Amino acid sequence: MTVNLLDFDLNGLAAFCERLGEKRFRATQLFRWIHQRGASEFDQMSDLAKSLREKLKTCATIQALPVISEHQSSDGTVKWLFDVGAGNAVEAVYIPEDDRGTLCVSSQAGCAVGCRFCSTGHQGFSRNLTTAEIVAQLWFAEHTLRERLKTTDRVISNVVMMGMGEPLQNYSALVPALRVMLDDHGYGMSRRRVTVSTSGVVPMMDRLAMDCPVALAVSLHAPNDPLRDDLVPLNRKYPIDELMEACNRYLEHAPRDFITFEYCMLDGVNDQPEHARQLVDLVRRHARSGVWCKFNLIPFNPFPASGLLRSGAPQVAAFAKLLSEAGIVTTVRKTRGDDIDAACGQLAGEVQDRTRVVERMAKRRTIAIQPAGSMAQSHKEA
Repeated sequence: MTVNLLDFDLNGLAAFCERLGEKRFRATQLFRWIHQRGASEFDQMSDLAKSLREKLKTCATIQALPVISEHQSSDGTVKWLFDVGAGNAVEAVYIPEDDRGTLCVSSQAGCAVGCRFCSTGHQGFSRNLTTAEIVAQLWFAEHTLRERLKTTDRVISNVVMMGMGEPLQNYSALVPALRVMLDDHGYGMSRRRVTVSTSGVVPMMDRLAMDCPVALAVSLHAPNDPLRDDLVPLNRKYPIDELMEACNRYLEHAPRDFITFEYCMLDGVNDQPEHARQLVDLVRRHARSGVWCKFNLIPFNPFPASGLLRSGAPQVAAFAKLLSEAGIVTTVRKTRGDDIDAACGQLAGEVQDRTRVVERMAKRRTIAIQPAGSMAQSHKEA
């Protein structure tokens, strides 16, 4: 049985080479060839002993994900749809800026969290990606872009785990992938330039702080538990105050001295002045010394199944002003790639609805409009 070497961080690759009777420095050479130079064939690795190259051909491969499609936006954003088998596909998005190049990477085929404003969540969950499938998105994008731009310099400077899926629900595959990104023999990224986004899986936030602390972004989207319960169902398990305490614990180990709170602006739902004032109270209630958090207000990208609308620009500006005047650092995310469905919350690919999420949401709406007398019976049946 052959193994995909994209599945290994450097320690994992060293252990694999040891099983082949090779010393650790061979693993380092191999790791550099794969990640720094983008080699996919062992014969390209000229400083490896021929005997090792022949051995590797019998038991290992460097396997990229098949590309189903590629779309380029008018703003330079590039979206790739990758085939991960069994009818599932995942997407990665490259966002070029003047001072950096950011790759948005997926961690799951679909997503089980089911946030109301996210089209990926509406398609349901299929499976976790392997470490190789996570790393392959970066490996392919980095070396494809280098070739197109005719450069040997690194093109991707930042990675955000903000693609399809909840990264912390795929923890065992996520951490080795992060280590590949951070390793000086791999992509050599700074911990400050690798960001994991989470909807608030509190126990895994604590584990990440111990195992591989990188920058953290938390999908907040509401200032109180009742509203967040509706928008981000995971809140029913890990409510806001518990989440905030976990954020403060994470900061003791984080490479940055602040947490980024992502806040999707939904017209008439979470964008009113009272919501901004509640956020100010929330931040102050959990405040540390200095700036401990920043807010990133995200324009909602509507899709038919959500039943939600984007907040108007004046409403977003007024909301941002209230937060800023309270001393909270606040930015409004610039929408990128929306003409190719590559903007935040739009990554849906061609993954099938394997969890009947549309049917379940319709049932929830039916229950919500039942007369009070019939509600208890509905809950009993559920």
